[in-house]
Amino acid sequence: MKKIGTIFNFFILFFSLFLNAQHNKPNIIIIMTDDMGYADVGFNGCKDIPTPNIDRIANEGIRFDEGYVSFPVCGPSRAGFLTGRYQDRFGFTTNPSIDPNNPIAGLPIEEETMAQVLKKANYNTAIIGKWHMGTNAVFHPLERGFDYFYGFLSGGHHYFPEKLTLNNLSEVKKKWQWYSTKIIENRAPVEIKEYLTDAFSNAAVNFIDKQVKDDQQFMLYLAYNAPHTPLQASEKYLSRFPNIKDKKRKTYAAMVSAVDDGVGRVLAALKEQGLDEDTIIVFLSDNGGARNNASDNGPLRGLKGDLFEGGVRVPFAIRWKGVIPEGNSYKNPVSSLDIMATIVAQTNVKINPERPLDGVDLIPFLTGKNNGAPHDYLFWRKREQNAMAIRHGNYKLVANKKQDQETPKLFDLSIDVSESKNLKSEKLKIHKDLQKEWNNWNKELKERVFPALGEDNWWSKN
Repeated sequence: MKKIGTIFNFFILFFSLFLNAQHNKPNIIIIMTDDMGYADVGFNGCKDIPTPNIDRIANEGIRFDEGYVSFPVCGPSRAGFLTGRYQDRFGFTTNPSIDPNNPIAGLPIEEETMAQVLKKANYNTAIIGKWHMGTNAVFHPLERGFDYFYGFLSGGHHYFPEKLTLNNLSEVKKKWQWYSTKIIENRAPVEIKEYLTDAFSNAAVNFIDKQVKDDQQFMLYLAYNAPHTPLQASEKYLSRFPNIKDKKRKTYAAMVSAVDDGVGRVLAALKEQGLDEDTIIVFLSDNGGARNNASDNGPLRGLKGDLFEGGVRVPFAIRWKGVIPEGNSYKNPVSSLDIMATIVAQTNVKINPERPLDGVDLIPFLTGKNNGAPHDYLFWRKREQNAMAIRHGNYKLVANKKQDQETPKLFDLSIDVSESKNLKSEKLKIHKDLQKEWNNWNKELKERVFPALGEDNWWSKN
C-alpha cells in the first residue's frame, strides 16, 4: 500500500512539474503597424512624433538597426511573417483579390500559420485588426488557427465608425468600397463607437485580461492598419501636434500617436497582470513608409513597394524581460521571418518537415550565446515587376524595377545606407556571386496562384 502511495505521489509531482513547464512557456504579443516609416519612431530618431510607449519595447529590450520584412507591400509581407517562410514559396507574390467568392485568393490552406503552430502547444490565439490573408470562408482567421478575431478581412479600412456602413463584402459595388465594411467579431459584423485604432487597442486589452482570468497562455497578433491611408485621425490625437503645419504629416503623426497610446495600454495590462517577464513582445511595421501617407524613412532610399532599404527595412524591436538584455541595439540583419522560428524554438512545437521555416531563432543571438550572424543571405523577389534583391554581409544587390533586371546595382550598406553608389564595376565578382545565389533561390519559388488586387473587378457581379 505504501508503495502505491509513493507511486501516486510521484505521479502527482510529475504532473505538477509538467503543468508548470507548460505554464512557463512565454506569452507572445506581436504588434504590427501598416506603412510606418523607418524614422517615425523615437528609437530610430524621430523628433516630431513622440512614441514613448513603442520606444519602451526597444528600451526595455533590443532594437534591430537592420530589421527587414520579406516584401515591401502589406499582403505578401504579412504572409511571410505569419508562416515564417518566404511567401513566394507558396505563390503569394502580391496583394490578392478581395473577392469573397474566390477560394484560392489568400494564404494557401496547406501552409501553417503561427496560430496553427501554437495550437499544438495549447495557446489561445487572437488576431485583432487587419487580416489581408484572403476573404473567402476557407481563409477566415478562425479557420487558420485563431481562436478570436476582431477586425476586418481586407487590406485597408476607414477609421471613423460613421463611415463603416456595409454589413459585409457582398454589399460592395465599386472598388475600394470594402474600406466601409463593418468590423467583424469572430464571424459577425459589429457596430463600433470609437476611432478604429482605439477600438483595436480596447479589444487587445480585453483579450489579455480574459486570458489571465482563464489562466490561459496566449498569443496576440495586434495588427493595426494605422498609419495606412486613408489619413483619418480624431481631434484627440490631432490636437497633440499644433506645431506640425503640413496637414498630411500632422494627420499621420496623430495616427501614429493613437497606435502609441494603444501600445502603452497593452504594456500597462501586462504589468498589471504580472506578465511583464512572461511575455515576448515584438513591434514592427509590415513594410516601409508609403508615398501617400507623409511617412519618413530617414536616410533610407525608397518607399513602400521598393526593394531599396526604404521599402523593406522597418522599425523593429523585441522585449523579453529577464531573458534578453535591455537597452541594446542589434547590428546584424534580421527578418520578420525570424519571429515564427523564435516562437517555435521557445515552445518546442513541431513544424511540417515538408514546409521548413526560412527564419531562425533569434534568442541565442540576442543573449550572446551565438556571436555569429543569424543569416548568411536574405532574399527578396517582386515577381510582378521582375525585380530582385539579395543581401550578404554588408553587400546588397538590387534591381528595383523591371528595366533594372539586366543591370542590378551593388551597394555596400555599411558605408552607403542610402544606396547611392553602385559598386558593380569595382566588385564584379561579388556582383556575380550574389546574382548566382539569387538565381538559385529563385528556382525554388512559385508563380502567383491567385488574381491580383488590381486585376480583378469582382464587385461588378454583386
